[in-house]
Amino acid sequence: RSPDPRVEMTQCGLLTGSNKPVPLRSVSVTVLIRGFVADVGCELLYRNEEPGPVEAVFVFPVDAEAAIYAFQARLGGACIEAQLHEKIQAQELYGDALAGGQSSFLLQQEGTAGDVFSCSLGNLPPGEEAALTLRYVCELPLEPDGAARYMLPAVLRPRYTPHGWEGEDVTQGVPRVPQGELPYTLSLSATLQSPHGIDRVLSNCSLTPLSYTAGNRTTAQVSLAETPPWGQDVELLVYYVEPHKPSAVLEAGLPGVEPGSLMGDPAVMVTLLPSLPEAVPGQSPSGEFIFLLDRSGSMQCPMDSLGHLPQRINSAKETLVLLLKSLPLGCYFNIYGFGSRFESFYPQSVAYTQKTMAKSLQRVQQLQADLGGTEILAPLQAIYRSPCRDGHPRQLFVFTDGEVGNTQDVIAEVQHHQGTHRCFSFGIGEGASTDLIKGIARAAGGSAEFITGQDRMQPKVLQSLKRALQPSVTGISLCWDLPPEMEAALLGQGPEVIFFGQRCLIYAQLRGQPQPPDTAMGGVTLQYRIQDQTYKETLQFPLQPQDGDSLPVHRLAAKSLLLELEGARSEEDRRQALETSLSSGVICSLTAYVGVDTERMQPVQGPLVRRDIPLAGFDLMAGHSQYSAPHTFAVVTCSSHFSTRMVAVEHTNHLYKQLPPPKCLSWLYRLSEFIWGSSRNEGSESCKHSTPPGTAPQEERAREEYLLLRLVSLQNADGSWDLDSQLAAALGVSKTDARGRMPSKDVPPSVWATVLAVVWLHSRAAGQRDEWELLEAKAVGWVRGQAGPRLSECLEAANTLLGCTIGPAVFRL
Repeated sequence: RSPDPRVEMTQCGLLTGSNKPVPLRSVSVTVLIRGFVADVGCELLYRNEEPGPVEAVFVFPVDAEAAIYAFQARLGGACIEAQLHEKIQAQELYGDALAGGQSSFLLQQEGTAGDVFSCSLGNLPPGEEAALTLRYVCELPLEPDGAARYMLPAVLRPRYTPHGWEGEDVTQGVPRVPQGELPYTLSLSATLQSPHGIDRVLSNCSLTPLSYTAGNRTTAQVSLAETPPWGQDVELLVYYVEPHKPSAVLEAGLPGVEPGSLMGDPAVMVTLLPSLPEAVPGQSPSGEFIFLLDRSGSMQCPMDSLGHLPQRINSAKETLVLLLKSLPLGCYFNIYGFGSRFESFYPQSVAYTQKTMAKSLQRVQQLQADLGGTEILAPLQAIYRSPCRDGHPRQLFVFTDGEVGNTQDVIAEVQHHQGTHRCFSFGIGEGASTDLIKGIARAAGGSAEFITGQDRMQPKVLQSLKRALQPSVTGISLCWDLPPEMEAALLGQGPEVIFFGQRCLIYAQLRGQPQPPDTAMGGVTLQYRIQDQTYKETLQFPLQPQDGDSLPVHRLAAKSLLLELEGARSEEDRRQALETSLSSGVICSLTAYVGVDTERMQPVQGPLVRRDIPLAGFDLMAGHSQYSAPHTFAVVTCSSHFSTRMVAVEHTNHLYKQLPPPKCLSWLYRLSEFIWGSSRNEGSESCKHSTPPGTAPQEERAREEYLLLRLVSLQNADGSWDLDSQLAAALGVSKTDARGRMPSKDVPPSVWATVLAVVWLHSRAAGQRDEWELLEAKAVGWVRGQAGPRLSECLEAANTLLGCTIGPAVFRL
């Protein structure tokens, strides 16, 4: 027992395993989701149980496109609103307050990382509590299944410092402790609003039952049922009754602010879903497709934080198989891998043929996460040095779980070459940098996707391939239909890229005279061209702005403008960014929020002790580091996808079911061997058996996924299949039946085989359509050109053999 009472008092506080006091007690998040916009409040509750004053510093992730617009504190009974200042001035005000014994708090973006922020609370007196609240708004992406996706980032992995880069590592000083030692809790409650009705909510965490607060189901509430693990991001998927309906939100300006300014005039956010035609493989054989795959050590980690899912590198390899099978004949392609160094399959992109596809699949089999760190700039520069091919627009696909210190240099490099390619980026696993992933996609007119937890990489990547196959949209223009005394001023550059199935967001100020109630209407028309055809999308909306305190449309418009201005580097853009940030209250890299407690009459006494708030760093149950690549790893030999199932139980909790991985699946091991070609003959027979008795639901799901991959692995580059024993085993029939049931000897065996494969896809893998529809379209195009009048006869015989009832429309008959 220590004779020093201060030591005893310290031990009464919240401690980590290193006996360091932690003043943060809880993080409480409230979310208001209106359609595809979330208004979020995060309250950090601190309590100082030490004998002297402390300074608590909390470094945490925020989505790079979120607009942080307010910061306040409750200190000693007083509520203090922080003010936004130029960053250097805010830091000086904070430092002066601490030196003078005043309690103060500071919120700032860390370095050039647009998705890392720090919250500092200084001179919190002994025995006192403080609650700091930051507020932000963010757009919610539209998922392929129509869900609005809100994610609360909770995982902050250290930024990798590239060789020779001299910038600051903003995460280096963040202490890491095992997840079970984090002494603070996380809670989240959400209010949902939609005029079209709310259908259901899913989450990767346990939820309370969905509670409707309006009889027409237009408003509802839901909360986390328990504190989730800090080792995973928290995700809500909100399903509306009409998610794809165009809309416009008109918002009144800030009272008392001069008209004509960003915050003084009404602002409108228009959401359109252009009805573009879907791309079909084979219609356009042009294009150069370059796949840049992260092979750093951290890609050995599982897809989820609990260690139930496959390694990231194995999921990426499966995705590459589907991508290679889905490319159109006549295009060009190449595959790069990067880590501390980089390598490519070919010195230059090669023509897509049966030979190059087969050779590439063999090399994909051998890929490992064995290239060290995350040096992404060098391979990008090498790709851009290789000349583009005339008539083959370049499409770059970037897969990474990383977060690098030189993010802005990487984005600038992509932006410098934006006229020569489109970039589609994929953030893999919790903690992937939103700044990097969204930044490079935005810089080169592509799209960004994040694959976390139970997400399957394949559907999202194949959806992006559809976008890449789509012809470029040109001649994009906007035309506003407003009363004579009003005009619209676009905020930001407006839509520059339009993709099939993707929302198009437009922000504008409406200047001029207010309109009489319930009479005036406005409209906007989006016009664009695809090849030689012109398309138009028109939306009418009332010119009566809705009132509100948080002004989400204005804040999001300001953030959109800031992202453009901060991406440029001229002094004029820097000046305009600073002006926009200060006038809108939206924080950027040039500004920071600072608040000082001026009501406390006596200065806080005693030496100030800094306490860095720890983050989860090592999940002992999952057996892997959240922030560094392990040198030794228990690798499952097969690239198995032990999928945890999303159990969509209507309006109940546990909507995502966390299920442990199966201990031993010998059939899945053999199936893996079949897919990767290590024992094709043995695998083809051993895997045709039915599901073993007692197979758990997640095992059945894994089996379905791998039976699909097994069939796909046999497809030829032109879209056809060969009639052999391997195909028969993949279809679940005998080799004798596969050959003996051919409707006629006049039918080429490959035509019969391809009809069988297409029928199998539609009947046995309908739930995975997003993953095979491109390669299936290629197959249908091939078989229609080969089968002639025998196609209907082949379809009937295939249905009989496989016990299916697939209709003639599948083959466009």
